[in-house]
Amino acid sequence: MTDKTFIPPSPSEDEYVRQVTAAEPPPLLSEDDPFALFSDWMKEAIEREPNDANAMSLATVDEAGLPDVRMVLLKEADARGFVFYSNLESAKGRQLAASPKAALLFHWKSLRRQVRVRGTVSPVSAAEADAYWATRARPAQLGAWASAQSRPLPDRLAFEKKIAEFGLRFGLGKVPRPPHWSGFRVAPETLEFWRDRPFRLHERLVFQRAGDGWTTRRLFP
Repeated sequence: MTDKTFIPPSPSEDEYVRQVTAAEPPPLLSEDDPFALFSDWMKEAIEREPNDANAMSLATVDEAGLPDVRMVLLKEADARGFVFYSNLESAKGRQLAASPKAALLFHWKSLRRQVRVRGTVSPVSAAEADAYWATRARPAQLGAWASAQSRPLPDRLAFEKKIAEFGLRFGLGKVPRPPHWSGFRVAPETLEFWRDRPFRLHERLVFQRAGDGWTTRRLFP
């Protein structure tokens, strides 16, 4: 029998007390504008998270209704929603084409905060996809052409050969955006902001879309 995986124990009461006395309690989260609050949190995450502050988990469902989740990178966020890019023929691309709804989760461990997003998904415009594609490094562009994302790969060498083939194909010229590569925008119906508080007495604030505005409610932790 294998040993159980070690899981850190819950903090003791003394450890919680030290957290409480170490800093002033923060003010309650603002209920004015969810996107302004998200922008403020993202700025702090960029300053304090050691890696990929814009990383988010993306949850979709497959053809059997089974949830599927993976990490992707946020590339744009405004009042219209949250944008990421991918191979349209990947598992997530096919799943979103069949069921254009998704959930996102941002978890910033250094800040002890998270944001949950649920909403509908739509493709970005060709102009938006072209603009972002132009910012990608050339090797990443070639990789997007070479990768049959989510499909079986015989071995690493097969992938490297395909990258080399596309490198020769495009030579020193610009690498165009592949027709199978674009972006998605998640337009939120709900956003939940979660902030750690001592003794598991966390703060949870939910914004629910209501026409052109939002309603808010606070939840028990």
